[in-house]
Amino acid sequence: MTTEDEDGKRRWKAPADTRAPAGGRTLAQKEHVKKKKLSKSSRVWVERQLNDPYVRRAKEAGYRARAAYKLLELDEKFGLLNRSSRVIDLGCAPGGWLQVAIEKGAARIAGVDLLTVEPLGEAAIFLGDVAEPGMEGQLMAALGDAPTLVLSDMAADTTGHRQTDHVRTVGLAEIAARFAIDNLARGGTFVAKVFQGGAQGELLDLLKDNFDEVRHWKPPSSRVASPETFVIAKGFRGR
Repeated sequence: MTTEDEDGKRRWKAPADTRAPAGGRTLAQKEHVKKKKLSKSSRVWVERQLNDPYVRRAKEAGYRARAAYKLLELDEKFGLLNRSSRVIDLGCAPGGWLQVAIEKGAARIAGVDLLTVEPLGEAAIFLGDVAEPGMEGQLMAALGDAPTLVLSDMAADTTGHRQTDHVRTVGLAEIAARFAIDNLARGGTFVAKVFQGGAQGELLDLLKDNFDEVRHWKPPSSRVASPETFVIAKGFRGR
């Protein structure tokens, strides 16, 4: 089962069983041996994944990523999804948010990512960059009508420099926001991941000019140490 790291969507194969095979080491023992060969940062990441309750819950529930719980919590608080929802998920790999949209019975679902995403139900999934020529048209054609909800969990590859990472991720959120403003149905909703920091002014101004309500919220499943938060813009006023 693949899961994502909050800072860069790093993939990791979660263990299926910790019992020792006949005549062999337990998985925990094997992990201990592996960790001796890892860099300090990689070792910290592996240990965090092994101890993360949301990683375990996602695996048990069949979600492809712990991020599924972030959308579940966002939906519970803000009422994002219903059976009439038409959803576009920007940066949809590995598919956790698509799974939640399917579970909630959304009418139409489309997603795009630079990484390959294995098929999921009736969701239309595209491999590519949302900003590349023609991708917007493909997503809209697959949906068949204006989306009522545009989601973005996009994040730039991290550099380790907090402010740089923040600015790059906000830049992706601005791309997603402009996509939403160009395509959302009147009254629609936009949700995007951003990093906490001081360079969100232009993004917030853009959203406040086009939506009735703009809020920030950090879901409980988002790690406390992570700088990520989410911006939720509801009540699109139309073009």
